[in-house]
Order: sequence, then structure tokens, then C-alpha cells
Amino acid sequence: MTVFLASLFLPKTVYFKLPHTPPASERRSQRPTTKKTTTRPPLELRTSLFPDPAITPPKTPEEDDGYLGDGFFVNEDGLRVLNASDDEEFRSPAPADKQSPKWGGRANQPKSRANSPPPASLLEHARTLEKAKELGRQGIVQPRASRSDSHDRVFANANWRIVNADQGNGGLRNAAEAAARDGHSDEYSWVGTLGMPTDALEGTQQKDDINDRLVTEFNMYPVFCSDKDFDGHYLHFCKQILWPVFHYQIPDNPKSKAYEDHSWQFYVNLNQAFADKIVKNWKRGDTIWVHDYHLLLVPGMIRKKLPDAKIGLFLHVAFPSSEVFRCLAVRKQLLEGMLGANLIGFQIHEYTRHFLQTCSRLLSVEATPDGVQLEDRFVNVMNHAIGIDPVSLNSHRQEEEVMKWIDIMRDRYKDKKIIVARDKLDHVRGVRQKLLSYELFLNKNPQWRDNVVLIQVALSTGEKTDLDAAVGDIVTRVNSNWANLAYLPLVYLKQDIPYSQYLALLTIADALMITSQREGMNLTSHEFIVCQDGVYSDRKHGSLILSEFTGTSSLFGNKELTVNPWSYRQCSEAIKQALEMPEEEKTERWEALREVVSHHTGGHWFSKFLAVLDQVYEEQHSHDQTSVPRLNLNTLGQRYSQSRNRLFFLDLEGTLIPYGPMNEIIPMNPQRTLDVLNDLVDDPRNTVYVMSGRRPEELDRLLRLVPNLGLIAENGCFIKNSRTSKWTEVADHDRVTSWKDSVRGILQYYLERTPGSEIEVRNCSLTFHYKNADDYANAERQASDWTGHINESCEEQRVHATQLDDCVVVESIDWTKETAASQVYRDMKATAEGSENSAVDFLMVVGDGREDEKVFKWANNLKSQDRLKEVVTVSLGSRNTEATSTLTQGVSGVLVTLQKLAGLS
Repeated sequence: MTVFLASLFLPKTVYFKLPHTPPASERRSQRPTTKKTTTRPPLELRTSLFPDPAITPPKTPEEDDGYLGDGFFVNEDGLRVLNASDDEEFRSPAPADKQSPKWGGRANQPKSRANSPPPASLLEHARTLEKAKELGRQGIVQPRASRSDSHDRVFANANWRIVNADQGNGGLRNAAEAAARDGHSDEYSWVGTLGMPTDALEGTQQKDDINDRLVTEFNMYPVFCSDKDFDGHYLHFCKQILWPVFHYQIPDNPKSKAYEDHSWQFYVNLNQAFADKIVKNWKRGDTIWVHDYHLLLVPGMIRKKLPDAKIGLFLHVAFPSSEVFRCLAVRKQLLEGMLGANLIGFQIHEYTRHFLQTCSRLLSVEATPDGVQLEDRFVNVMNHAIGIDPVSLNSHRQEEEVMKWIDIMRDRYKDKKIIVARDKLDHVRGVRQKLLSYELFLNKNPQWRDNVVLIQVALSTGEKTDLDAAVGDIVTRVNSNWANLAYLPLVYLKQDIPYSQYLALLTIADALMITSQREGMNLTSHEFIVCQDGVYSDRKHGSLILSEFTGTSSLFGNKELTVNPWSYRQCSEAIKQALEMPEEEKTERWEALREVVSHHTGGHWFSKFLAVLDQVYEEQHSHDQTSVPRLNLNTLGQRYSQSRNRLFFLDLEGTLIPYGPMNEIIPMNPQRTLDVLNDLVDDPRNTVYVMSGRRPEELDRLLRLVPNLGLIAENGCFIKNSRTSKWTEVADHDRVTSWKDSVRGILQYYLERTPGSEIEVRNCSLTFHYKNADDYANAERQASDWTGHINESCEEQRVHATQLDDCVVVESIDWTKETAASQVYRDMKATAEGSENSAVDFLMVVGDGREDEKVFKWANNLKSQDRLKEVVTVSLGSRNTEATSTLTQGVSGVLVTLQKLAGLS
């Protein structure tokens, strides 16, 4: 079967050979210049403080001159891919990040027809309109950019070729290739855009030919969307709204773009185009794997059209806390789109926990450590970090160009310690904090001023910012203070470097410094660890200085030097520790880090996610209400009659009696239920336990007319043996009292702000009722906040809050109906082993609530492990269930079934 890999950009794109266009080298030499001539001598001939021009920080290349020989590129997350094209004309400059001119800015691809949406800042937009009106009154009209039809027509007949794209998720591509090399058998097809404007190809044969060749030769399904949709989706909504919020750039200032929704519809349109393309080509048995924040709506869109599809979603970036995510105006739509998947994957546990808390607070759904329980199905979550492909990396390290640069830099920086850094120049990567920390280090440690060099490679975002100027000032200040004729303490390259130079830097570095303020997974650190094995350089086992706010930090077990990028003192001390670390300690740390990198590879991540997706899909499908068979009374009767020692666990509310308010005593005895229970317990071979969330005294009062009936109260905290009249408190009283005091203070705070609500205190649980609140709608909205507040603040006390209809229930997670049922079974088994009585050979569990699902799962496990001969689990609910059979007649159906069984005794 096929695995559809849906990512925003395909691994391939199209370059056109336009007629009468000279080769790239000739174009550069023939290009006229519009700059004013100057009498100043060339840079190389001017007087310089630096004796060797080669160590002078280079000028930033222009767009047309920035050709890199290696075809190396990155995506917005810093994941590396090699461009295999060896044709200079089809090589491309390095980074493809925010505001990149590549989309719609190449000479060998069509121009974009999109008109950019208005500025996201309302203040800026108002000033622009006012200025335009003033110029209009003066008779000055801004020239409009026009596109000639000839520009579009030329692409309809131009020769074209398919080449490796320089945009997209490189980590995903490398992982897919590594998994295929390691023997992953599934065939996978890519779904994505071409990474270029396509309006000019609309209605032409070229478009059909490109589509057919990608599908037949490369197994890739291109998604064609309008230039306007892509521009609004990628450059506006993704880059200016989603990306900042996912990296904790809270929209709380007038310049923020997150409160504007003009690009939301474009995001929806492009996601719908992806969903339509996948639905059109999907066959039963195929797997759909959607990647990253660009396509969060795709799983939900596909689920509407393909209810039985197997869908996975992996988020490669960080997932913020609920307090940050809730700032998005379209927060619910994004979450609901994500929850269309069967399995949602995150890099680390922290992001998984944030997602579950966000769903609980914003959607008022039940979130468990395994996933999210929706009305009709369960969505699993997992965390498994992506990694690099060490095999491919080691093969590139052996290339002649890499060896040459290792020799060059070893000679250039001999007798110097080298700290290496490579980051995108934005507010998330922490370049400013890193340089200030390095400046502080040189200030406090004068003995190192002539002996250490920081090489900072900064990938430009393509736009001038305040950060750009601030970083430039720091670089100038550091070098003006401590540089001399033979020493430059800070080498700052505001450009990317070829892949060969990058690998050489990682190989000869004494330390790598990463100070990101927030980052999903930093794979540069993984590559650094591999390159520090000492195979190609005498420098080895260098230290890794890593921000605690990167996902990678949680994997390395403190074997790296963890820093808070906001603490300049801590970062400067980490630099000192890295440079002065003894060789034995460096080796010990490196070996531990290398073990982690070897385990968390891209190929392993790829195969593991698909294996888990297959597993949870089968489980979810088997638990779906439509897949669980109805209870067969004839078969049940035969199994019942053939058994000698039977054990029943029967839920009370909604199973044996209709639901009633949990804080009210049932005013009258349900006589029919009592009669059925009496008939069951009259048979000495039957042991019956009734489970409930009510207090022990309530159950005694309700079921006092049924002798020899076992009871489980407060969802497993109290057990009353069927042969005695004494209650046993299973829960730890001191622990329960401790957490109740903590939670009661939180609930009391909300009680004072919700007139008409009340707190019900039980022995082992607290329930906040807001059914009679004066402002019920507001109370219902706030209930998710109470739930999230308790789950976050009391997690270490093993307490869980759940929002139900008209109330929030807080109870311990260590004592449940499952633990009580398990204890009853163990006690009966021990009693049977010490007497002539036979062991339990028939177990029946009947329930309808969320608490009963754990009992169903426990009972089914006994059957699967061959510890019990007959196990029957019956669910009355309409949701997905762990039970092996269902009853659709509700309480009446349960009583009829039990009555028939009692009649067979």
C-alpha cells in the first residue's frame, strides 16, 4: 500500500529554459549596472587593518551573485538537504526562509500574480493610506506593477526540466530516504506544491505535462493552487502569524500580525487543495501522513470525506502552551483540523503535554496521557524526536572539498580555540544574546582574548530589521575592542556558506553554541556530534552549548552544557567551561551524546511513527462503535451455564439505574433493579459487585435490601466485600487529604467568581457543580480553565480533573474502578487457592461511562493472557469503547440480560 507524504513543498521543482537566454555566467557578465560609478578603489586594494584580506568579513552577496557551488539549502527549521543538480544554471542560493525572493522571484520560473494582502499592522496601514491620499491630491500617482501577457505566454512553450528543489523539509526527505535504505517496505508518494507561482501555466499543456511526469517518473502529486492563495498562506498566515505564535512570540503589541485574519481564508484554500488531491488518489488501505504547521487543517478535511482513512500528523516545530496558543483567533479551527488525524506526533513530551492541555481548555474535551477522547472516537498522541541520517552525513564528510576546507581552516586557526554557530537572523534564534554573552566572556576572561574565535554564520531573513542593526553594532564593538593585525575575535558572515565549508567547520570546532529562545528540534547539534568523532581532524569531542528551550535539550540528558539564553552570565560561563574542560570529561560527554544521536536517527523516526500509526489505527477501528458486535444472548447463556465460579462488575448509574444528579440521594428504591440483583446473588456461584462514584453511605442506603452484594464506592476508593458488611478504604487517606486541600483552594477561588455554583466534597474526590450558576454560559466556558488549572498545578500530586456535563470532577488517578476490580479479583483468586473452591472462570463487566473503559481493558487483558477462560465486557455508550460487545437498549436491556442469566442458574 501507499504512504502519502503531504508536505508544503515537493522535493522536486521545475526550471524553465527561456528562449534567447544566455547561460547564467554570461548573464552575470552582461548585466548592466545602474549604480553610480565611484572613484574609490576596489575593496581589495584599500588600506585595511587586516593584513590578510581573506580574513576580512566578506560583503553580503547580491541575490544574483550568490551561487553556492554545493547546492546546499535549508528550510525554515534549519534542516539540511543537498541539491543534486550539477548544472550551474539550475543551482540556487542557500536559505529559503521568510520573505525569500525565490518564490516568484526567479528568472527561470514564472512571476507571481498575487497582489499582497494589506499590511498586518493597522497603524501602518492607516499611515500608508493617508500618505497615498496626500500624494493623490498633489497629482502624484504610484505606478502600478504590470505583467505583460508575453511574460506568461513564454512559459507555455519554453523547455523545462525537473530538478531537486531548494525549499522544503529536508529532515523529512532525508528520513524517508534513510528508511527506504534501511528496508522500509512501504511505497511512499509525495504530495506538495512546486514551490513556484503556477498561474502562468493555467490552462496550458505545460501544466498537464509537468503533472504527468512528476506522477509517473517521481511518484509525486503536485498541488496546483492560485498564486494569491499560496502567497497569503505561506508568506502571510504561516510566516507572520503561525510561526511567531508557535515560537512564543505573543501577539501583544500594535506591530503584531497575529490579530489580523485577512490571510486565514488563503490558509484554508491551500489546505483544501491538499485534501482534495489526496482524496482523489487515495485507495483503501493507504496511509496519509501530513507534516507540519502549514497543513494543520488537512487531517480534518480528509476525515470528512474519508471517515475510515488512516491519517497521521507530525508537527516538526514546537507546540506552545495553551496561554499562548489561545491568542490565535482561529484556535478552535486549527485544533479541530489536527484532531482529524488518528495519531498526532510531536518532537518531545513537553509539546505533547501542551497540546493535550490546549485541547482540554479550548475544546472542553477529555485529554488523557494517551490522547484526546472525542464524542465518537479517540485520537492518540505520541512524541518521538526526529534525527539526522549519520550514514549519509559520513559519506559527505569524505568528499575532497570538505577535506580541503578542513586543511584551510586548521591552518588559518591553528593555536586558536574555535566556537562555531549558525543561525537564522531572527528574534527566535538568539543571535543577539549569543554575541552579548561572548562579549561578556571576553571582558571577564582577558587570558582568552587572543586565543579564541567565534565564527557566527547568520542566515538573512531577506528584510532589514532592528535586530540586524543591533547585531551589527555588537559585532563592530567586539572587533573594535579586541581585534589586532593578526587576530579577529568575531567572524560574522551574514550569508550562508557551502555545505563543504559547513561540515569542515563542525569538524574543526572546539565548541558549538546554540542559544535559540524557542526551537522545535535543532539538528545542527546532532550533526556536530557526528562530526566530532576525530576521524578527519585532530580536534575531537568538542563541547555542545545548547539552549534549554530547544527540543533537542530534553534528549541529551544534561551531557551538553545547558544554558538559558537570557542569562548572559550563564552563557559566558558555559563558554569558559567548554574551552577549559578536561579531555576525559569531554570524551565522556561526547560518547553519551553520540549514543543518543545514533538512536534518534531520521530513518528510525520515520519507521517508528508509521508503525505506531498502524497499531493505533487498528485499535481505534476495533473499538469503534460500529465495529463492536451486539451482545449475543444465546452464546452468553451457554458460556454462563458452563462456568462454575462467576464474577460480575456492574456499573450503577446509566447501567442498572437511570442517571440522576450525583449530588442528590435517589429518593426511592429502583425495585426492578433490586429484584434482578437479588436473583443473581441467590446463586452461590455468582459474586456480584456494583461500581459507582457515589459515597459508601449512599450505596448502603440504596442497595441495603440486597444481601451478599459487593460494592465499590467513589470510583474505586472504597470496597465492601460481598460476604461482609464492612467498608475498606483502599485509597491513602493522608495523600487524599493533602491534594484535596490544594485543589479546594483553587475551586474556592472560582466559586467566589461563579455565583450559583457549589462544591461537593466527597471522601476521595471533589466536584464543582455549575448547573445552577447565574451565568451558565460563562461558567461553561470557564470550566475548561478550571480543569486546565488543576491539571497543570496538581500534576505531581497524581490528580486529574475532568469536565463532564454541568460539572468538573477532580479525583486521584491512582485509585480507580480498575484498581478496585483488580484487587477484588486477586483476593478471590488467593482465597480459591487456599480452599477447595474453584477459581473464577467467568468474568462479566457492564458499564457505560468513561471510568468503565479501564475496567473493560483490564478484563480483556486477562482473557488475552489466558488467565481467565470466559470474559464478557459490555458497553452501553454510543462512543468508541474497549468493550467486546454492546447493548443498545440501555438500562432496560441490561436488566433483561441479567434476569435471563439468573434464570439459567
